[in-house]
Amino acid sequence: MKALRFHAAKDLRIEEVAKPGAPGPGQVLIRNRFVGICGTDLHEYSYGPIFIPTAPHPFTGASGPQVLGHEFGGVVEAVGEGVVGLRPGDRVSVQPLIMPRSGDYFADRGLFHLSPQLALAGLSWQGGGMADYCLLHDYNLVKIPDAMTDSEAALVEPTAVAVYACDRGGVRAGSSVLITGAGPIGILTLLAARAAGAARLFLSDINDARLAFARDVVDDIVTINPRRDDPGRVVRARTEGEVGCDVAIECVGNEHALKACLDAVRKQGVVVQTGLHPHENPLDWFQVTFKDVDIRGSWAYPTQYWPRVIGLISSGLLPAKKVVTRTITLDRAVADGFDALLDPAGEQLKILIDLGA
Repeated sequence: MKALRFHAAKDLRIEEVAKPGAPGPGQVLIRNRFVGICGTDLHEYSYGPIFIPTAPHPFTGASGPQVLGHEFGGVVEAVGEGVVGLRPGDRVSVQPLIMPRSGDYFADRGLFHLSPQLALAGLSWQGGGMADYCLLHDYNLVKIPDAMTDSEAALVEPTAVAVYACDRGGVRAGSSVLITGAGPIGILTLLAARAAGAARLFLSDINDARLAFARDVVDDIVTINPRRDDPGRVVRARTEGEVGCDVAIECVGNEHALKACLDAVRKQGVVVQTGLHPHENPLDWFQVTFKDVDIRGSWAYPTQYWPRVIGLISSGLLPAKKVVTRTITLDRAVADGFDALLDPAGEQLKILIDLGA
């Protein structure tokens, strides 16, 4: 089968590799349909290996070369012994986290995403979404309804990140929310906050094109370019009592964006850190104490989110497909996908690869 594999930084190759064998007990073979290029994939391509193991992964045994792609969906091809609720022909979305199901402190409490032995399909597993087929566990697959398209199935994973960020922040009906970063996760978080009932939405980014794109997605937001305007001042001027927003969600992994969140949030508000910072960053801890705020991390998502997120997307309450700006073939994935998304002057936001094209 054809697959895109990571060998080293700036070394992605379209190769012919062996198709996975018949699924074993509790396993399912799927034919992949659509896969998204994630920011994590871009970081691996630019600077990796980061999450891709150079020695066998302690749980899965996987190591490079690695088939990329953890935002994907497909069609069930075959099921192994003991698999229930799935059969050949079912359309599915992939929940890519792989970990012990028991005998682990966090797994025993249903907090599978916090397992220290965590692996991901497309990063530290035998396969991923950027190939014709992938062998997975039955717990990695959730059927999608007729109302959901195959391409939307590939958007469940990044949307789950956004929904969890809003949950961590306690976003609810009437909330005022600042989101820093107008990339795919930032705009999906914008949509998730609106779906949760947020009444006042602010979005900060230094890219005016992305801010304009976001206004087309959600037309009543307040956009801020911090190179021209101070996010905290803008947010305070447009919130009740000029006290700041209820929740600020950092979706960049940038020191200045995190500081802007702390400045813009009201006293006893919540700051959620979703973007991955590449190094330690200083924060004004006097303000954290003085403002009596909560600062919460938001790592991935609980694996149980899939039915909920599928429902949000398929019902139209969270129109995730609005973030997609291009669909390409696997043969063009590097030039028209990875390189296009890394182009500072580029206009692409979210690119999907159509494995069936």
